[in-house]
Amino acid sequence: MNARFWLGDAIYGVNDGLAAIFGMIAGVSGFTDNHRMILVSGLFGAIASTLSMGAGAWLAARSENEVKECELLHQRQQITQNLEDYKWTLHKEYIENGFSQDEARWIVDRLASNPERFQQMMLNEHLEVHDHHKKNPWHAMLFAGLSTLVGALIPLVPLFFLSHQAAFIAAAVVSITAHYVVGAVKSLVTMRPWWQSGFEMMAVGILVGIVSYGLGSLSSLMV
Repeated sequence: MNARFWLGDAIYGVNDGLAAIFGMIAGVSGFTDNHRMILVSGLFGAIASTLSMGAGAWLAARSENEVKECELLHQRQQITQNLEDYKWTLHKEYIENGFSQDEARWIVDRLASNPERFQQMMLNEHLEVHDHHKKNPWHAMLFAGLSTLVGALIPLVPLFFLSHQAAFIAAAVVSITAHYVVGAVKSLVTMRPWWQSGFEMMAVGILVGIVSYGLGSLSSLMV
């Protein structure tokens, strides 16, 4: 799997963990000023997000592989059941590419003499169905979980060194800054201007914080 794909997955995981835990910290901070409750909620939220993302990535990779295997099996069966039709299609393509009738027939017969090789060629070159590049579910789970954990720990760091209002303000500053950095890095995948992508992600982080804090404050009034 190429580095660009992994970078996109890493950005998604970090952003998911960052947004989820910052939102949780903001919500609980709006509900109570109990520093211990805020910290514990954030820690368990980080653990839950990490496990959830890891499990989701494992299931997604397994499902994607199963779909690919099913499609591959279906196409192999189609080639086997309609071998003459596929041979005729290939024969016409060779003629269109400048081969004579005899030359095209000879090439197709030679290819079809090895059923496995013929199937593979038709799958890869003509049907564009490939039986490689399958995802490793365990690698996907580990990568998604770790990237989410990294993002989830960012808002929590200030809570270990500060308390009460200062802790929340520091967590908000760190989280919003991290949102901007993640957005800027995302431009490597999306090819958008880095500053635009950064501000967009930062705006999302601010919105998550405001809404979560507001809901937490509202909940405290209703209890």
